[in-house]
Parts: sequence; structure tokens; C-alpha cells
Amino acid sequence: MKFGWILLGAMLAAPRVAGAQQAAILGTWKFDLKQDQKKEGPRIVIVRPDSSASYGTQTVRWRIMGDSLALALGGEWVNYRLKLKGKKLTLSGGDLDQPVNFQKVGPPTPRPDSVAVPPDPGPNPS
Repeated sequence: MKFGWILLGAMLAAPRVAGAQQAAILGTWKFDLKQDQKKEGPRIVIVRPDSSASYGTQTVRWRIMGDSLALALGGEWVNYRLKLKGKKLTLSGGDLDQPVNFQKVGPPTPRPDSVAVPPDPGPNPS
């Protein structure tokens, strides 16, 4: 399953920095439309502090490990390299053919109670 829409980024060097970097990726992110105007579908990703991220009607679980963002997709972790600078985020690797850029456009909206956070597929993403 290709998730060129998902977001996020940070380079983590120490546990103290990790909390700040994870907080920095929380929010509503807009996919850079100039990158792929042929694809249709939602262009907004919402990253929440409860470890969920939503894109359209899909909700996934996320984790930050070092300089990677791990997403629980299809019952397994998929790792993406991520970079965050201010309100701009770049995601690459994983199942992406080329880097994907995002722009932070606001805070995260709450996850509806009717939408569950997907189960954690394992102890640690690698």
C-alpha cells in the first residue's frame, strides 16, 4: 500500500530533544500539490499526540525512531526518513519513489471517538 501522503519529520539526537521533535510534527499538514497533480484524493494529513495520523478516511499509528518516521501499515511498520524545518516537512524512502513535501497549516484536530487508533503491530519499529 503506497502512502506518499504521509507526513512528518525530525532528526532526534537525545531523549530530551525527542519530546520537542515529536511535538513539532503534531498538527495538520498539507501535501505539496505541485509534486503530484495526477493523483486524486485528500491532500491533508492530521498527526495527533495519541500516536494516530489520519488521511481522508484512513487512520494509521506512527512512531519516531531516530531520524525515521515509522507508520503501522497493513499490520507491519514501514519506515520513512524524515526531515523537519520549521513548518516544512520532507518524507522519503519506505515505499516512496521520491521525496514528498508537506507544509504545516495548523494544529491537529481531535480524533473522533468513533475512529480507533490502529493496533501496534509490534514492540519496536526497526
